Amino acid sequence: MPDQLDELAAIIAEKALLRLRAQRVGREEATCAASAPAPRSGTPAEAPKECNDGGCAPCEELASCSAREMYNIGTARLTPLAIRTSRDLAPYIDHTLLKPDATREELTRLCEEARKYGFATVCVNSGNIALVRRLLEGSPVKPIAVVGFPLGAAGTGAKAFETREAVRAGAQEIDMVINIGQLKAKNYAYVECDIREVVQAAKPHPVKVILETGALARDEKVIGCALAKAAGAAFVKTSTGFGPGGATAEDIALMRQIVGDDVGVKASGGVRTTADAQRMVEAGANRIGASASVAIVTGGSGGAGKY
Repeated sequence: MPDQLDELAAIIAEKALLRLRAQRVGREEATCAASAPAPRSGTPAEAPKECNDGGCAPCEELASCSAREMYNIGTARLTPLAIRTSRDLAPYIDHTLLKPDATREELTRLCEEARKYGFATVCVNSGNIALVRRLLEGSPVKPIAVVGFPLGAAGTGAKAFETREAVRAGAQEIDMVINIGQLKAKNYAYVECDIREVVQAAKPHPVKVILETGALARDEKVIGCALAKAAGAAFVKTSTGFGPGGATAEDIALMRQIVGDDVGVKASGGVRTTADAQRMVEAGANRIGASASVAIVTGGSGGAGKY
């Protein structure tokens, strides 16, 4: 079964890329403009392209080199860490606060908890990144921004712009929401391009692609993972915490089978206890998004809520 899933994922990803590459037949310039280095601060940025059936061509080496580059830069925790106690889960956790009415006091507490318990990152809305970066200064904890959150339905240009602004404000990782409607419509070229433009905008920082697995059929999960990997994403991620359902061990195992060992898998949505987190890690997750992070590492109760 794993071999069949790997083969299917490879076929899907290659077909998506071939479809895009075919659009370049007859062009004299074969270089992908999107693969150029991101502009430095103070340099006018080229307007991002909107993804459509005729406008976006992939970099020839993107499927191989970009995913590896992001792995080398941002997913060093792919090697499983020993978990002997609940505290050992801390390096897996993205300590998360994504509610729209998050206050400065709550964000300050979030960062203090991340420092205290040694969480991997703090994950917030992009408008809160500058504050979180200042609050985490001097610590190994990284600030993460979500992009196109929580619906994923924003245009590609808007997602790329939000990504660049978040990176300028201090984000060191980006969690983007896949375009769920386009995935369900089988517009795979659009989906791959949408992800790839965010990956390019985020460089050199890694990008996680949120699939919203609770809204997808099994084949859609497989295809979403394959397209994310083909587009150079560093992680695939289960859920926003605002959609239907959340992370399950079954979905994590499936996602790990599809992306293999060189792309990360993040479990998010409904992970609230030590046992929840351990199940996700055992199934193949190497990052966990949670607002109940303190409860997870102390063995307490995470309370109600979806994230």
